[in-house]
Amino acid sequence: MDTRPFLDKVMPEAWDAAEAYAASISKAVLQRGLTAQEVEFIKVRASQINGCAFCLDLHCRQARHAGIPQQKLDLLQAWRETDVFSEREAAVLMVAEAATKMPLTEDSQADLAAARNVLGEEVFVAAEWVAVTINAFNRISILSGHPVRPRDAAGKLTH
Repeated sequence: MDTRPFLDKVMPEAWDAAEAYAASISKAVLQRGLTAQEVEFIKVRASQINGCAFCLDLHCRQARHAGIPQQKLDLLQAWRETDVFSEREAAVLMVAEAATKMPLTEDSQADLAAARNVLGEEVFVAAEWVAVTINAFNRISILSGHPVRPRDAAGKLTH
C-alpha cells in the first residue's frame, strides 16, 4: 500500500497556520457559550461521518476527559433514536451533521433552523465554526493517512 505524505510534515508552515486557526476558534467558541462537551460532541460526530479514525481516536479521548459519559459516546451514531441527549446536545449534533454532509438539503436546513432556535445566534455560529474546523482537520488527517496507534485504557501509547 502506498503511504501518503503527511500534509503537516511536508508543509509545516501550513500546519502551524492551521493549528493557530484552530486555537483561535477554540478560544472564541468557548467565550460565546459553547461548552467543552458540546465542542467534543461536534468533533466526534463529524469525525464519525467523515470516517476519520485518527480524529475519532483523539476526540473520543478528549470527550471522555471533558466529562461526556461513555454511554453517550456509544450512542452518538444513533443519537436521534434515543432520549439520552439533551435538547442542547441534540442541537449541536444537528449542526455537526448539517455542516459535514454537504450540500445542505431541506432536512439539514430545517435542522439548522431548529438548532439556532435552541442555541441562540452566538452559540449556534460558534457550533458551526467548530464543525467547519473539525471537517478541515478530518480532511488533513485522512489525506495524510495519519495512523491510529494502540493505547491502553488510560490513553497512553502502548508501544
